[in-house]
Amino acid sequence: MEQILLTSAYLFASVFFILSLRGLSSAETAKTGNYYGMVGMGVAIVATVMSNEVTGYAPILGAILIAAVIGAFMAARVKMTAMPELVAILHSFVGLAAVLVGFALYLDEGAAHGSRVVMQIEIAVDVFLAAITFTGSVLAFLKLRGSVSGAPLLLPGRHLFNLVMFVSCIVLSALFVQAEGHTGLNYLIIMTVVAGVLGYHLVAAIGGADMPVVVSMLNSYSGWTAAAAGFMLGNDLLIITGALVGSSGAILSYIMCKAMNRSIVNVIFGGFGTNSGGSAASGEQIEGEITETFVEQVIDELRDAQSVIIVPGYGMAAADAQYAVASMTEILRKMGTQVRFGIHPVAGRLPGHMNVVLMQANVPYDIVFEMDELNDDFPATDVVLVIGANDIVNPSAQTDPNSPIAGMPVLEVWKADRTVVMKRSRRTGYAGVDNPLFYKDNTRLLFGDAKDSLNSIVAGLKE
Repeated sequence: MEQILLTSAYLFASVFFILSLRGLSSAETAKTGNYYGMVGMGVAIVATVMSNEVTGYAPILGAILIAAVIGAFMAARVKMTAMPELVAILHSFVGLAAVLVGFALYLDEGAAHGSRVVMQIEIAVDVFLAAITFTGSVLAFLKLRGSVSGAPLLLPGRHLFNLVMFVSCIVLSALFVQAEGHTGLNYLIIMTVVAGVLGYHLVAAIGGADMPVVVSMLNSYSGWTAAAAGFMLGNDLLIITGALVGSSGAILSYIMCKAMNRSIVNVIFGGFGTNSGGSAASGEQIEGEITETFVEQVIDELRDAQSVIIVPGYGMAAADAQYAVASMTEILRKMGTQVRFGIHPVAGRLPGHMNVVLMQANVPYDIVFEMDELNDDFPATDVVLVIGANDIVNPSAQTDPNSPIAGMPVLEVWKADRTVVMKRSRRTGYAGVDNPLFYKDNTRLLFGDAKDSLNSIVAGLKE
């Protein structure tokens, strides 16, 4: 009877996890989706703690309490600009936990829930995926945090190196499975180290411009790691939730790669994207001069505009300018101006990063549109404000076949009557590719801190 109740509780929690993913699919229902996830996780924890397999309540309850305090502290203090790196480091926790559980299960004499050989295969698969997830996520965290360079590490023969490590892990896993008793521990340790190096090298070869895809892929890795742990532990809930997270992360990665006109294989192994901020990486020779504008001119143009589209990028979040953007939007709409936001699928450094930042500032959902919904409207737009974005509005994606971003769909902001680009400096974007948009006749650059500039614009519009 106890097993029936536990299975029923896990099934109940799984339904809430599915509802959570459904809720997170749109901005309007995201908060409800989070609540569903919290309920599902609460049910799962209570059911697990109350099962007969748990006998030492003090250590588990103590660990839950400590983890809850740490989690609440992190959630309360993390800034939206730091959310990508927080997600990356949380993925590493999943990997590390799975590695430790795999070793513990192997060393536990009474842990086998079926065939010993089958269990060792499950342990090998789980530890392999977990080690890749752990080291890859740690490096992604360091790249996103800026602690290490975002430039791709392109070693000679790197693909062969990856293949050798992958084959080595398979051989070591086979030796581990065939080993009697605990004699396979050394094979498991060596395989874990090799898999960890593989995970590190895979992410090291990926440049800064692809980090949003990397984060979603690591999310998928963590899901499959959890699913493998579920098979290893005979836990149905882990299998279900791991499969949900793994498949949704893989689908999201595919969608983002499609938005960049690239394949997942090209992203994972291609090594594109740097944050060096150097000269143009394309073969196109950019002609013309940058024309600078000032706050007073932008205010006058916004007052005269009937239609305005705002294109946010990571620079807006880094400057904490979303609240000033929301205030400006409210003023313009009261003046009768049509204001809309254009969001590129890979804007920011996390899938949906810009949507979340705008939600934080209470920007109305109904004026936030995806790139495909707005691209045809730019020719009829009076003013486009590009705030802290670069690569997602770069026309060389369409005009220069030698550009690293060639073929990537972009927001065609240069087709508007006036395009104002707000930048802190003249440096290139995260991909290290110069932007011909800055040199077009109808483009003006407003240099300075985005938050200060927008606050000045808000003050001017109120006068």
